[in-house]
Amino acid sequence: MNFKTGLPYRSVFTFLIFFTFIYPSLCQDPLVIKKIEENIVFDGLPFEDIWNEVEPFPVVMFQPNYGREPTEKTEIRLCYNNQYLFVSGRLYDKDPSKIKSATKKRDDFGGNSDGFGIILDTFDDNENALLFSTTPAGLRSDFMIFNDAVGRMNHMPFNISWNTFWDVKTVINKEGWFVEIRIPISSMRFQDIDGITTMGLIVWRSIPHKNETIIFPAIHPKYGIWAMMKPSQAQKIVFKSIKPEKPVYIAPYALSGISEVYELNEEETAYIKDNTPTLEGGLDVKYGLTSNLTLDITLNTDFAQVEADDEQVNLTRFSLFFPEKRLFFQERSSNFSFNLGGPSNLFYSRRIGIYDEKPVRIYGGARIVGRAGKWDIGLLDMQTAPVWERDSIGKKQKVLPSENFGVLRIRRQVINPNSYVGGILTSRMGTNGSFNYAYGLDGIFRLFGDDYLDVKWAQSFETDSLNDPISLKPTHFGLNWERRSEVDLGYDFSFSWSGEHFNPGMGFQMRENYYMVRGQIQYGWLSGEKSKLYSHKVFASVMQFNSVEDGSLESASIGPGWSFQTKNSSIGNFRINYNIEDVKEEFTFPDEADTIYAEIPMGRYDYWDIRGMFVTPMTKSFYTIGELDDCQFYDGTRFSITLRPTWNISSSIELSGMYQFNRLDFKVRDQKYTSHIGRFKLLYMFSTKLSASTFIQYNSEVDAIITNFRLRYNPREGNDLYLVFNEGRNTRLDREVPALPSISDRTILVKYTYTFNL
Repeated sequence: MNFKTGLPYRSVFTFLIFFTFIYPSLCQDPLVIKKIEENIVFDGLPFEDIWNEVEPFPVVMFQPNYGREPTEKTEIRLCYNNQYLFVSGRLYDKDPSKIKSATKKRDDFGGNSDGFGIILDTFDDNENALLFSTTPAGLRSDFMIFNDAVGRMNHMPFNISWNTFWDVKTVINKEGWFVEIRIPISSMRFQDIDGITTMGLIVWRSIPHKNETIIFPAIHPKYGIWAMMKPSQAQKIVFKSIKPEKPVYIAPYALSGISEVYELNEEETAYIKDNTPTLEGGLDVKYGLTSNLTLDITLNTDFAQVEADDEQVNLTRFSLFFPEKRLFFQERSSNFSFNLGGPSNLFYSRRIGIYDEKPVRIYGGARIVGRAGKWDIGLLDMQTAPVWERDSIGKKQKVLPSENFGVLRIRRQVINPNSYVGGILTSRMGTNGSFNYAYGLDGIFRLFGDDYLDVKWAQSFETDSLNDPISLKPTHFGLNWERRSEVDLGYDFSFSWSGEHFNPGMGFQMRENYYMVRGQIQYGWLSGEKSKLYSHKVFASVMQFNSVEDGSLESASIGPGWSFQTKNSSIGNFRINYNIEDVKEEFTFPDEADTIYAEIPMGRYDYWDIRGMFVTPMTKSFYTIGELDDCQFYDGTRFSITLRPTWNISSSIELSGMYQFNRLDFKVRDQKYTSHIGRFKLLYMFSTKLSASTFIQYNSEVDAIITNFRLRYNPREGNDLYLVFNEGRNTRLDREVPALPSISDRTILVKYTYTFNL
C-alpha cells in the first residue's frame, strides 16, 4: 500500500462515486419495444395475431402483498408504428360480475373502479411523466406526474387538468375485461438521439373487489402512497426510428352570454343592477417545433368554464393558498415550478389574469415547453389589460395598469439520472413603469440510496424597494435533506430564510420575513400477509419560525404521530403537537354581523392540539374523508370537524360534498366564534362525452351561497361545447347599510371550441 501516492484513497473515492452516481443508471437493462408496420384493428379486443407476437410484461402484485403472483391472469403489451403507440390489456377475472365501473367522468382516477393504465417518462428524466388510464366504461384519464411523485404539504404530485389527444376502447365479457389504448406519437414530446428514443415505463391494473394492484416493473411500496407512479423507478424502454409528425392545432373559440352585477350608486344609498352582454372570440394555437419542443400561442384567453374556488375559512394569521384551476395554466405547469416550501412558489400563475379575486382580461401570450439537448425549458410571456374601478363619486379610475408577465425556467440533469441544477427568471412590468423581477437558482442531488439534497437561492427586485443583490434582505434561500422512504428509517430536515424585502411579484408566500428550521424522523413497516394493515409508520416532527428582523420566535410546534394504510385501502393518521405562538399584531375573527367578535391579543401562547384524519376504503362506491381537531387554541379552545363524502350511485351519477364546522371559545374574554362551510356537487354523466354538474357552496363567514352549473359536450379531444351558469347570492341582507341585494352577481355563458388538426 503506497500511502505517498494516496492510491487506496483514490480507489475508495472512485468506488463511492461509481456506486453513488453511475451504477444506478447502469443496473437496469432497457427493453426494446417491438415496431409494427401496419395499424391494429382498434376495437378493444387485443387478440389479433400481431398482439400474440408481442411479449407481455412480467407483472407482479404491488398490493396487498408485494411481490406475490397476481391472483388474476393479466397480460399487458406494448408496440408502435410510425403513427401510434398501442397498449393492450387482457384483464381476466374469475368472477366478471364483480368488475366495477363507478363513473364515466373524464380524468377520474378513483379507486372504486377497475383500472388499467400506462405511465411514460417520455424524456427519460426520472422526474416527470405522462399517465394514461381507463376503466371498463372506457373513460379517459390523463395527467402529468412531477417531482418524481413526491408529494409535499398535502399537495399531490400530479396535474389532472393536463389533456392530450388519444383514444381507448374497452370490452367486457364472461372472461373479464379487455382494453386497447391508442396514443398518437404526435401527442407526446420526447428526445430522439441518433434514431433511438429512451423512455421510462410503468403499467398497472387495479382490481377493487380484491383490493389488489398489479404492476410492472416491481416498484417497492417503501416510496409511499404514490410509489407506483415514480418515474425514477420506471423500466427503461427503447423505441427505434420514431418519426412523429409536427401537427399544428388551431383552436378558435366563440363566447356569448350576459352578466348581471349589482353595484352601489354614486350616493351609496342603493344597489343598481348592471347588465353587461358578452360576445367575444379568441384563439389557441399549438405547434410542435420539434419532437421535444412545443409552442403554444393564445389570443384573448378565456376561462369561462372554470368552477368557483373552494370556499375556505382562515383560522391563521397567514395567507390562504388557492390552487390554479384554469386549464391554460395547468398544462405542463411543473415546468415552471420553483418551490419555496409548502405551497409557496416563486411563480404562482394566479398572479396573471386575476385581481382582487376577479378576472382580468388577458390580451394574449406565448409559451414554449420541452427539452433542448440536456436542458428542460419553460418559457412564458403574457400581456394583461388594465383594471378600472369607479371611485366614491362614480368616476372611473385605473387601479392596475396593463402588465406584462414573463417566466423563463431551465433545468439540466447532472451527475446522475436523479440530480438536477436549474434556474428561473420572472418579470412583472406595468405600463406605468412599475416592475418586479425575481431570479432563482436551484439544485436537487441524489446523494446515495434514497437520500436527496435540495438547495435553493432566490432574490427579488421591485419598484421603490431596496434592490441590493449583496444584501440578504431581498433574498430567499433554503436547504433540505431527506430520505424518501416510508419503510425503515426515514427523515426530512430543512432550513429556509426569507428576507424582509423578498417579494416575488409573480409568486406566492404564505409567510414573510422569517427563517425556519424543520425536521421529521420516522420509522415505517410493511405488514405481514396476515395483518389487516398494509403499512404504517411512527414519526416525530419539530418546526420553528423566527423573525429575521430581531430573531424572536414567531411559531413553533413539536410532537409525535402515527399513520397507516390498511389492505382494504383505508388511510389514517393521528398526531399530537405542543405549540408556541408569539403574536406581535392582534388579529380577529368576524361574527355573522361582520363586527369584531373574537380576537387574539398580542402576546405569547403555549398550547396543545390533537389532530386526526381517516379515509374510508376508496374502493367502495361510498367513501368519506374525515378530519378532526379538538384542542387548545391560543388562550382558548378549538373544535373543528370536516367531512368529505363521495357516493357513486351509478356509473352515471356521482354525489360529493364537504361540510366543515369550526368553533372557537375564549372563556377568558367571553368571546366565541363559529363558522360553517358547506359544498355540494352533483355530477350526471350521460356518457363519457356528455356531462352536467352542479356545484353549490355556502360560507357563513361571508354570508353567501355560490352556485356554478356546467354542461359539457366533448365528442372528441379539442372539440368542446360549454354552457356555464354562475351566481352569487347574499344570505344576510341587513349586515350592511344600505341593505345588500339578494343576488350579488349572475352570469350565463355559452362557449364553443373547435380544434383544427393541420
